Amino acid sequence: QLLNSLYDCKYDLFFKALPQVADLIKKDMFLEAHHRFFLREIRTVVYSQFLGSYKNVSLDSMASTFGLTSAFLDKELARFIVSGALNCKIDKVSGTVETLRPDNKNLLYKETIKRGDAVLNKLAKMGSVL
Repeated sequence: QLLNSLYDCKYDLFFKALPQVADLIKKDMFLEAHHRFFLREIRTVVYSQFLGSYKNVSLDSMASTFGLTSAFLDKELARFIVSGALNCKIDKVSGTVETLRPDNKNLLYKETIKRGDAVLNKLAKMGSVL
């Protein structure tokens, strides 16, 4: 039911099924040590999937879609944003969540600079050996 609700974008059903899956994971002797990581990552996937469809969405609307309170959702999204797991920001004044799309040109530029630095460092090491 958890995966079907995620696939069908029925997020309220997802959050109702999540505690049952969490209990199953806690009972498994191999997975029990990783249950917090699993729950955090699966919630990140759900929030990313939802926010990927919107540029701006109101916090109240998002909370009702997930079947959560706005205060809880605000705290949880803030934790994920600070940790870098979600690319968005919360506007408390207007009560919206704004999705930040990464700039591909900027990313390509940074990657090129990083690779160039790596090549220069290798050449410097080779020059010092010779």
